[in-house]
Amino acid sequence: MSNPILHKYSGAGNDFLVLDGRSEDVSLYRKVETIQSLCDREKGFRAADGRIGADGLMILGNAEGYDFRMEYYNSDGSGGMMCGNGGRCIVAFAISLGIHPSDGKSFRFIASDGEHSAISLPCDLTPNTHGGIWTIKLRMIDVHTFHPALDGYFLDTGTRHFVRIVPDVEKVDIEKEGKEARMDPAFAPIGANANFISRWQDGILKIRTFEKGVEAETLACGTGITASAIAAYLSGISPLEDNGGSIHYELQARIDRLCVDFRPTERMTADGKNEKYFTEVYLTGPAEEIL
Repeated sequence: MSNPILHKYSGAGNDFLVLDGRSEDVSLYRKVETIQSLCDREKGFRAADGRIGADGLMILGNAEGYDFRMEYYNSDGSGGMMCGNGGRCIVAFAISLGIHPSDGKSFRFIASDGEHSAISLPCDLTPNTHGGIWTIKLRMIDVHTFHPALDGYFLDTGTRHFVRIVPDVEKVDIEKEGKEARMDPAFAPIGANANFISRWQDGILKIRTFEKGVEAETLACGTGITASAIAAYLSGISPLEDNGGSIHYELQARIDRLCVDFRPTERMTADGKNEKYFTEVYLTGPAEEIL
């Protein structure tokens, strides 16, 4: 059996190593020490464009009843959470492998937080010199867990997030404030990613994220961008669009802009309580093949 080939993908600057585990033995790549070594920013995997390391590693595998399975690990080797940009990138990877949606329309895959679907949209971005570039619209899980926390909001969008609205994200000491929020006792024992958002221009929000598992600021975080858009709505920040109850926000990460759409919904629970939650949650943005 041959060794699997490592590929490099970037979702709005959030970069990942990806491999096809459908017919290869990829058990080595689930080991913490292997993941840490490959993702190391100084000595790790070197992509064709010279970039070293990654924010995480993903394995595309088989899953009965789905087009594929997404297995995600942070750069420190931790797993068990969803990654929104990783989800968009693994769909692009599936396309490059020649995988087609079984229903002929949208990909259906299973991840640690449940089922997801995604489509590739027409893209007006120019392919890079090493690979392709796609615009992927990914359906996230419904968001049921959200509440005020500290001076912001806590939300679970497949990964745990804290969101704070600030006057200007560029003035935030992300390493200091991000680490403090990420480790705050309010989120113990697991912790939470820390996101900071501010109003920017033309109704667009700007975001910066300190990610647990990476333990540093990343160029983008898909589940964090999703959480931040919903937190903005909960905080009374007007969306760019409200189309019959479907809410649309755009957020500028460090190098790319992403879109979040969702629908606020209510339902009666079995115990007679009125539950508010968010459904039809979509994250849209670029996914780029580096190698």
